[in-house]
Amino acid sequence: MSETFRPENEAQVAEAVAWAAAEEVPLEVLGRSSKRGLGRPVQAAHGLDLSALAGITLYEPEELVLSAGAATPLTEIEAALAGCNQQLAFEPGDLGPFYGRPAGSGTIGGVLACNLAGPRRIKAGAARDHFLGFRGVSGRGEAFKAGGRVVKNVTGYDLCKLLAGSYGTLAALTEVTVKVLPAAEKTRTVLLLDLPAERAVVAMTRALQSSHEVSGAAHLPADVAAGSGVSYVHQAGASVTAIRVEGPGPSVEHRTLALRRELGDLGATEELHSVNSATLWTELRDLAPFHGRGDEIVWRLSVPPAAGAQVVDRIVAGLHARYYLDWGGGLIWLALPVGGAPDDGGAGEIRAAVAESGGHATLMRGPESLRNAVPVFQPQTAAVAALTRRVKEGFDPRGVLNPGRMYSGL
Repeated sequence: MSETFRPENEAQVAEAVAWAAAEEVPLEVLGRSSKRGLGRPVQAAHGLDLSALAGITLYEPEELVLSAGAATPLTEIEAALAGCNQQLAFEPGDLGPFYGRPAGSGTIGGVLACNLAGPRRIKAGAARDHFLGFRGVSGRGEAFKAGGRVVKNVTGYDLCKLLAGSYGTLAALTEVTVKVLPAAEKTRTVLLLDLPAERAVVAMTRALQSSHEVSGAAHLPADVAAGSGVSYVHQAGASVTAIRVEGPGPSVEHRTLALRRELGDLGATEELHSVNSATLWTELRDLAPFHGRGDEIVWRLSVPPAAGAQVVDRIVAGLHARYYLDWGGGLIWLALPVGGAPDDGGAGEIRAAVAESGGHATLMRGPESLRNAVPVFQPQTAAVAALTRRVKEGFDPRGVLNPGRMYSGL
């Protein structure tokens, strides 16, 4: 990369992008680079470093709304919210260490641009569901804004949902506004020990379909559980299935007791209280089982929850893989050793297994050579690919913003 532009305000961002569009010079859009390894490698002559566009510009706890520069660190936002006993309910993870970067280097704009959400997504929704408004610069070099400070203010197209998950290919975000929610008074986690994946999915489904307002449901096979925040209750060679309950203290105690009683026929149960419970879910949110293992290829599979155990059993039978389940079985995190994986990083077998259930698979981490060689995101149908191209052309007709990060040729 020959040069990196470091604008200090939105006007300078627009100026840099307008120049790039006029000269047809591609730009790699960067916040703090914590998720640079997510997506296809961007082949760009210049970088657009937005790290100066940081800081909370508005926070009204009583209105449950916060605005900040897109490059504001998540740690800064979470600290401000914690001071008012509030939170980002979609539970975004700190993926810096997962990609070999420092902890705490993620930004609010990066989380929204990648539409990342943690274990609470099954209850609170995705990042896009909390994305109220933004300011940004299109690939034409034009500053624009969309949305606002309340949920029901959309007339016409909801551009927040369009930009969430666009990975900086449609616009460079300069400021974002998000909905925040009160933090739970108490958190507890019911653990079921030594269940095979299929029975774990039965347990998680039963819990999620109950009246107990479960906010997290994950299954850790024995090798993952042994190195996690539940290791002190871990039986040698046993898996752990975790069911999280949050809310007012008396309610949490009642629901936890009821869940243990209702799920007791499936196996032995244990219970994690607030601190230990928070540790476990933070580890799962941040993909801690895959930290310090940069030689592993990591996939993220989204499937119908009822199919989670069958999909992972089929893949593990053909590939030497570590995994754990989240979202009640609907999310599979799967790791393959680079040296022991097929040349395509397992893409063929993984996508074949996922296709049978109607899900999709994303290559979350792998060598640049692999991310250049295989589709990182689920291949699109011809109709969807044509629509994607038209949207890209509408926002970025010269293709200067993160070209090819999501799909080759875009």
